[in-house]
Amino acid sequence: MSIFILIASLIGGVLLSAQSSVNGSFSSKAGTLESAFLTFITGGMMLFIIVLFFGTGNFLSFLEAPGWQLSAVWFGVGYLFLTILTVPKIGVIAANLSAIIGQLSTGMLIDNFGWFGGMQISFDLKRLLALGLMLIALWLIYQANIKDRKQALEAT
Repeated sequence: MSIFILIASLIGGVLLSAQSSVNGSFSSKAGTLESAFLTFITGGMMLFIIVLFFGTGNFLSFLEAPGWQLSAVWFGVGYLFLTILTVPKIGVIAANLSAIIGQLSTGMLIDNFGWFGGMQISFDLKRLLALGLMLIALWLIYQANIKDRKQALEAT
């Protein structure tokens, strides 16, 4: 089962990169807000059909959830909007790596303090080193993007 979960997560990453690229291109024609809206409305319709036929939970149980748990929808909207906004300007790799660095650094804080009812995992030097290496990777990728963009402009 754990191999399946890892493969599913890997496929999710592939889909996010593809979505970032397609939405970034689409936003140059339709607009950033419009692209985000189309993504969410289409996804909502697809999920409605899936829930209708395959859902196993109580759909209205969200009415009983604490308000802070419902705030997660705004995080998803923010992520998608900011990705659509940044991909055309800095590229898919830099945008996705930036998002991953944000996820990991926030995840380290959540784990360290045990926020939101999760298990508490102490922040240590290895995690700090990993985050630092990712920041270096982002800087190198971003510098390469700037160089490539300058060369493309000079060629035209």
